[in-house]
Amino acid sequence: MRAMVLSALVMLATIPPARADDGPPAWAYPANPDFKPTPDDGQPRHVPGSDTTYFVPQTRDRFLAPDWHPADHPPMPEVVAQGRKPAVYACGFCHRADGPGGPENADLAGLPEAYIVDQMADFKSGRRGTSVAKRPPDLMIALAKAASDEEVKAAAAYFASLRPRATIRVAASETAPKTIVTGPFLADAGNGEREPIAGRIIEVPEDTARFENRDAHVGFVAYVPVGSIARGEQLASGSDGAGCAVCHGAGLQGIGNVPALAGRSPSYLFRQLYDFKHGARDGSVAAPMREIAAKLSTDDMTALVAYAASLPR
Repeated sequence: MRAMVLSALVMLATIPPARADDGPPAWAYPANPDFKPTPDDGQPRHVPGSDTTYFVPQTRDRFLAPDWHPADHPPMPEVVAQGRKPAVYACGFCHRADGPGGPENADLAGLPEAYIVDQMADFKSGRRGTSVAKRPPDLMIALAKAASDEEVKAAAAYFASLRPRATIRVAASETAPKTIVTGPFLADAGNGEREPIAGRIIEVPEDTARFENRDAHVGFVAYVPVGSIARGEQLASGSDGAGCAVCHGAGLQGIGNVPALAGRSPSYLFRQLYDFKHGARDGSVAAPMREIAAKLSTDDMTALVAYAASLPR
């Protein structure tokens, strides 16, 4: 399976080690316009801990949320399980059946219902965008414009009811595995090579094939710069910068309709800070975040999200 994912038939791009302070960092916004998914071999797909079978076309159908582990969650609303053609994709396709998502999008499990509704409204109005086009937020904008209020409320209530799970293991390191761009996320190239981390965060699935098959049980490893977690804690405490706990609560576990940050994808969190700072993300409750992000350097943002990701959920 691993060999298929890394097949020579698939055109893959490497991520440059340099950190760019004058533009969106490539490690946080991975993109490969030449990427082509591994050709379908017609064989059924299975994942550990599940008796379910799917075929490749099903795992790539945006109007189907593969449900490998149905015992993990209550019944999915129709909009989560299959969406509504032609433009309302199944929420569970990208965010997975019980909401953990991946580095390319939000972990929705346990987010406040009102917060999800507000964010969908911001996507719909165009106030929430992305610093780099042709990414998952573009799909969210199109979906939000097509979704009904009832569909948004049903999805928000469902994901808010779910208990979030720890999916990220943070590893401070001077080096990281050499990576490839597999669609909108990074994956370990699988050749054993490592390269200097160079101020980046390298977040990769522990099993790329299972993640591509939409298995919500796949974990991730986030390699972060040595010292970044301690620096992030200092910034988050307010003694030297952001003061995140004032709004996001002790241990960044969230307060009321303010989302928890603990244990979330550092790649995703970095993009939110970068988008706030550079004006791509706005909205009804965005003003405090935009003010804080405006004062942060790329290194500050990297440290903050490394710290947040390292916290228990």
